[in-house]
Amino acid sequence: MLRAAIGTALVFTASGTLLGTWVSRVPAVVKHLDVTPGELGRALLALGIGSLVSMPLTGHICRRVGSRAWVAAMSVTAALVLGCVGLAGNLWQLGAVLFALGLVYGSWDVAMNVQGSAVDRRAGKEWMPRYHACWSLGSIGGTALGSLAARHDVPIGYHFTAVAVGATLLTLAGLAFYVDERTDQAPATTTGRAKVSRELLLIGALTLCATVIEGAAADWLPLYLDTGRGLSEASAALGFTVFATAMTVGRFLGTPVAAWLGRAGAVRAGGFLGIAGVALTVLAPWMPLTYCGALLWGAGICLVFPAAVSAAGETGRPAESIALVTTIGYGSILVGPPAVGALADVIGLGNALLTLAVLAAAVALLAPTVSQKRQAGSASIAR
Repeated sequence: MLRAAIGTALVFTASGTLLGTWVSRVPAVVKHLDVTPGELGRALLALGIGSLVSMPLTGHICRRVGSRAWVAAMSVTAALVLGCVGLAGNLWQLGAVLFALGLVYGSWDVAMNVQGSAVDRRAGKEWMPRYHACWSLGSIGGTALGSLAARHDVPIGYHFTAVAVGATLLTLAGLAFYVDERTDQAPATTTGRAKVSRELLLIGALTLCATVIEGAAADWLPLYLDTGRGLSEASAALGFTVFATAMTVGRFLGTPVAAWLGRAGAVRAGGFLGIAGVALTVLAPWMPLTYCGALLWGAGICLVFPAAVSAAGETGRPAESIALVTTIGYGSILVGPPAVGALADVIGLGNALLTLAVLAAAVALLAPTVSQKRQAGSASIAR
């Protein structure tokens, strides 16, 4: 199963690289099309809507054709669509391209998580956090390459095409080690569906809390450190860098942590760390403590979404369950940060961010929902 895990990690890395590439050149796209931030926001909404349309359908598709075939189809299509971003000549064309990118990228995301869950079940390991850490590394790499391309005035079309080719080759290399997870899925019974629905309701609630906390950091943490704590833009950006680094490193360490504390124990500890991190970030009187808060914020929340995906993958219909949990995660990232912004207009950004501590407490409370459900059948598959 180690080869399959490496293949899965390669695909996650390629996915992160593709998204990091897009994010890194957003300013260039804005200048090229001469659009306002508000207009860009509407185009970006098309990206999120596209993902939410395709994600719920992907579990059923993977059940029929397998995650290997679907990741291959979606990754190649995503690479082609990314190459078309540079061809968009107006806002409507950009919105259409981003909607298509959201469709295929969101579906790719679900399918590769289905594969990761299958590999973990067969191996009896908790590798899911490391797959997501590889996604983060790919995103960082894509952003760094994008910064380099922007510095040398590389045209968007050439840049995106080159990255698309590289990401496709990396994905195809990973797919060579994929396993066929379709044999792992039990047919659903009436009783099984009811039980899964109750489980998924709680796992979904956990996912919602975690992804709102994570998304709020990405959208609001630098702004709060700048306007609320009086830091310079560079120092505020450093605060988010601390958060993102803690997320990535924490996910790489997630496997031994989960082995030590158990999956539920790791999530519960993460919830408590999240409470401390948010409180320190907002309330600490000394700036180094604020950075420590950002570190605890990232370290606390980093394992929750991978744990939720793993727990969903241990249900009787893992592909459909993972699709649902992933959809909830994406939807929460789209809706949560704007909700924090609306609340900030009423009570201030600092107080609005403090409400995230309540969600972190809910994460700790809901931690038992992701407890391992290893069955005898899983052991026989692993052998």
